[in-house]
Amino acid sequence: MSRYIAFDVETPNRFNDRMSAIGITVIENGVITKKLYSLIDPETSFDYFNTRLTGISEETVRGKPAFPEIWEKIEPIMNSGVLVAHNAPFDMGVLKCCLRDYGISWKTQAPYLCTVRIGRRVLPKMSHKLDSLCEYYGIELDHHHAGSDSLACAKILLRYIESGTDVNQFIKTYSFL
Repeated sequence: MSRYIAFDVETPNRFNDRMSAIGITVIENGVITKKLYSLIDPETSFDYFNTRLTGISEETVRGKPAFPEIWEKIEPIMNSGVLVAHNAPFDMGVLKCCLRDYGISWKTQAPYLCTVRIGRRVLPKMSHKLDSLCEYYGIELDHHHAGSDSLACAKILLRYIESGTDVNQFIKTYSFL
């Protein structure tokens, strides 16, 4: 595959079943070709911890579109390549919950890559936290901002590819059933 869709979500509370923001960075043939960021009204309550971590609150998302409206815009993108996330099971799980809770049908499974999993193989002796990898690679990061996190994830994936890693051997399949 030569098209990767790096994405990151922020959540409003400890249940991690809704999004308050999403960032998407598209890589085509080794080049970042598109970046997208959107706040999302999760239509649920915010926990103090999440608001403090992300800077996103009920006031921040007031008047913003809910997930179904955002999904209409991003589904063609999300459907166009291998999904990539840093600690992918988390982001994939939140996406799955949003699709389920809003009764949105999508594909039953999707190919994905986790940059944490790849990193543990490629750089076994270091921390695989997003901020640690960004520091190691000299990548600018506004941590817990979905747009910045997805861009950082994309750049980390590109660094792995540039170093000769065959990232496609790490592709797994996520079930949305």
